[in-house]
Amino acid sequence: MALLSKLAVVATALASLVLPAPAQDYPAHTVRIIVPFAAGGPADVYSRQLAQYLSQALNQPFVVEDQPGAGSIIGTNAVAHAKPDGYTLLVMSNTHTVNESLVPNKPFALMRDFVPIAPINYSDLVMVVHPSVPAKTLKEFIALAKSQPGKLNYASSGTGTPYHMAGELFKSMSETDILHVPYRGSSGARNDVLGGQVQMMFDAITTMAPNVKAGQVRALATTGAKRSSVLPDVPTVEEAGVPGYETTIWLGLMAPKGTPQAIVDRLNAEIRKAIDQAEVKEIWAKQGAVPMIMTPAEFGAYLEKDIAKWANVVKTANIKIDQ
Repeated sequence: MALLSKLAVVATALASLVLPAPAQDYPAHTVRIIVPFAAGGPADVYSRQLAQYLSQALNQPFVVEDQPGAGSIIGTNAVAHAKPDGYTLLVMSNTHTVNESLVPNKPFALMRDFVPIAPINYSDLVMVVHPSVPAKTLKEFIALAKSQPGKLNYASSGTGTPYHMAGELFKSMSETDILHVPYRGSSGARNDVLGGQVQMMFDAITTMAPNVKAGQVRALATTGAKRSSVLPDVPTVEEAGVPGYETTIWLGLMAPKGTPQAIVDRLNAEIRKAIDQAEVKEIWAKQGAVPMIMTPAEFGAYLEKDIAKWANVVKTANIKIDQ
């Protein structure tokens, strides 16, 4: 009995060392957060805010690295092949859930090669046109597009991104023919719309609202289910003439498959603390961003549902990758 008791004590001690250790010791050095989108967009901005909080909360640097290209595939693939130790994380968005059906030959599969950690936030998009476009309302823009099929164009931050899908969904539901002009990131697309090189864009309210208020672009509609508190005078796309239209942009964090669950759970807990702060909520509300709080399992279920949703949209609207 004495020997068995000693063995039981040893086993218990070993279990207490093995199971909590990843979370207790993590992080022991710098953590890289890969953003597979260009600098200046919502993913870059909110990742840096989150990294600053995590650095302070966990006493180690969380460093954001922008690795844009190929509609998020380049940076995402880099994380897919990283060591699953919690020191390389991926900031992702609904670009990734769209790409599961839009880009079937990717070198990775989202739910196979990654584990969900936590969502961050979501925001509506705003449909804007350069002031040189004669349309003053959404209905006028649709009429203009129908009178000139294939002549108007819209910018996006790349194939499969929320900006692209918002445009394709709009084209399908409004029965218009508008040329898609993909960019390497949202900053380039935004700059060319502001400069008048491209007529229209769906952009995150969080980044485009200041340009709307400055009169640099004209807002025709927002994409949420109700009007945005940031641009309350701008109608929703549905309200302005396209029944049933609704889409948003959201952000989340994932890690390579095999990352210890204890680390995933600790990161989830810290992110939830960060975005549940009254100060953060207040600042984000002024920008048009809404915190999303879920457990890793809940976020995983959310991702599966979003993948299915966009697979249906891609098929129904016959959306193809630009060649």
